[in-house]
Parts: sequence; C-alpha cells; structure tokens
Amino acid sequence: MEGADGAGEPVRQFGCASFNQDSTSLVLGTRSGYKLFSLTSVEKLDCIHESANTPDVYIVERLFSSSLVVVVCAAMPQWMNIYHFKKGTEICNYSYPNKILAIKLNRQRLVVFLEESIYVHNIKDMKLLKTLLNAPSNPSGLSALSTNHSSSYLAYPGSVLSGDIIVHDTNNLSTVAMIPAHDSPLAALAFNASATKLASASERGTVIRVFSIPEGERPFEFRRGMKRYVDISSLSFSADGQFLCASSNTETVHIFKLEQVGPRNQRLLRLLVATTDGQLFIYNVDPQDGGECQLACEHRLIGVDENHRGGTKSEEGQLTQKTHSSPSYAETAALPASGQATATLTGYSEDGGAKKGEVIPEHEFAAGPVCLDDMNEFPPIGWCRSRTGGGQE
Repeated sequence: MEGADGAGEPVRQFGCASFNQDSTSLVLGTRSGYKLFSLTSVEKLDCIHESANTPDVYIVERLFSSSLVVVVCAAMPQWMNIYHFKKGTEICNYSYPNKILAIKLNRQRLVVFLEESIYVHNIKDMKLLKTLLNAPSNPSGLSALSTNHSSSYLAYPGSVLSGDIIVHDTNNLSTVAMIPAHDSPLAALAFNASATKLASASERGTVIRVFSIPEGERPFEFRRGMKRYVDISSLSFSADGQFLCASSNTETVHIFKLEQVGPRNQRLLRLLVATTDGQLFIYNVDPQDGGECQLACEHRLIGVDENHRGGTKSEEGQLTQKTHSSPSYAETAALPASGQATATLTGYSEDGGAKKGEVIPEHEFAAGPVCLDDMNEFPPIGWCRSRTGGGQE
C-alpha cells in the first residue's frame, strides 16, 4: 500500500512481498518487521505470524512451509538473519562485504546476491561452499534458483549489456550453460518446478522465452506485446509446468500455455497477484479455453480501506474481503494498483483448499526425521554468527 507524506511524495507501507516456493504462503516485509500469510483458503487470508523485531524489512523469504525465514532489514543491509519464526528464535546470522540485494533458497542451498558477487551456502549447516567473485554487475539482484529435489540450478545475468544467462549447478558447484537469451539486459527469470525449463524476459518486455535446462535450447517463445516496452517484474510457472504467467508495471497479467503433451489439469488453476499498493487478488483460470480470468476474491494485506469493495476487519484482526462471482480481470484493472505486481500460479483442490505444503525430506538434512512445521522441531542448522569475505571463484 502506498500513501503520501506531507510533501506529497508516496510513502511505501511495506518493503517487499514474496510467495514461498510452493505458493502456499505469502510473506511481506514491513516498516516494523514482517508478516506471514497462509494461502490455504481463498475466502479468508490468515496472518499466521507477525514479527515487529526488525524494522524496515526489504528482503524476507520462507523455506517452503517450514518455520525457517530469512530476513534482511534496511538498517543493517549487509546482515542476513535466519529465524525459526514459530519459536521466535534466531538460528543464524551472516555479514557480507556489501549490501545484500537478493536471497534465494531451496532444500539444498541458500544463495546470497551482492551487486558483483554471489555466495552459495549449504542450507544444512550454512557452510559457505563457493563465492562467485567479479560477477557481472547485477544491481537488482535478479536471479532464479530451482526448487527440484534432485537438482539445484541457479540462473543469473551474464552481461550488463545483453540478455545472456549463466546457469550454475550449485550442487556440483560448476557452470553448466551460458544462454544468449535476449539482445537487451534481463528483467525476469524463473525455473519450472522440475528444473527442466527456464523462462526469461528482457528490459524491453515484449518477448518471453523458455529454454530447456541444462541444454539451453529454446522450445517456446511468447509475444507479450509490440506497442510499448514494459517492466516485467515476475515470471512464474504453474506446478505442472504447462502454464507461465508474467506480471509487469501495467494493469494486466499474461498467462501463456506451453503446448506440450500432458494430462488434463485436475486441479482448479488459480492466479495469485500481489500488488505494491498492498492488495492480493485471486483469480480463477480456465486451463482449457483461456480468456479473461475471473476474480474469485481480493484481500488487503496491510490496513483496511473501508471504501475498497467492502473490505472488513474481523475481531481477531484477520483481514478478509468479499468473494466475487462475476468480475473479470479487465473489470478490476482500474483498481488503484500502482507500481509493479508479483504473480504466481497455484493449484487448488475442488473444495478450494490448497494442497498441503511439502515437508523437508529426512535424508536432505541432519540424521533423524525433520519436519519444520512441527513446533517441537528446530530447523537443522546450529546457531552461528559469521562474517563472510572472499572465496573461490
């Protein structure tokens, strides 16, 4: 949500928004800390955790449906803090030479991006495995990390002048591909769930390309538009890899179908869009015939605007919005949603509930069963404090 101060300048009410790897939760970095929302219900948005210990959070990431969250605040932009949010315990913190621009994590790795260097950690014990020094300048921290069980590919810009993509295998700690994806610098990257495809868009925003991984071949290309350039802010595959959505600084989100052979989508496909003015829109998507998405529900993430389509606040402080049966995406495009949006595709069962979040498999962490959703379990990372420096290239 954005407001205005006395000088008339926009005042941003939160610093970041990100969906977790399986789109079962949404986490916001705010002025006072961060908020974690469950997305298992369409009609009701539950805030399952709120922290007010870290002001001006501009990076916050959750590891699947676990209790592990990674936080960076504006007051200490070189420090990364890892918390077990259910117990309110700090697990680990690390300091880096310069400002942290982005953090990506999966079951095997945690990757930290500075403007010209990348740090690859083993998420099991936070050991620094590799430092990629003298990387091409990447002031936005643009990157993608695959979430597949058996692979851990990292994609990031290979040039400041063109849209080259470097694909690095963070399990084997080696570069596997250099893909000349676009003529213009990159704007967005995303892996599919199986880590067999990588989508990319450039700063022009007119063409979206999909490459096979690790071969780097280009089986798909989509035209987003030709009339004007746009700033694409996010790309996201559906869980089955058959659909790809792109959000931008315009009022529309595009969904493309990859013409591949596959089973009929058995789940109700939904589009989730989080906007920079503090709203979450949930749309029903017709996977067979396409067309305009139908608005199923909308939620205000921070604060309540009494004049915004009847939004209310319950006695428990949970924010809810009315469900909608008929408005299309085009009909809601005029809503005040300035800036860029982040969108993701998710599958819901027919009763409207999201599929249950994944549990971290036992063999991928310390000995013994590990379930980070369990209040009695700590994440398998010992408490540590470290200052990182140089490393191997």
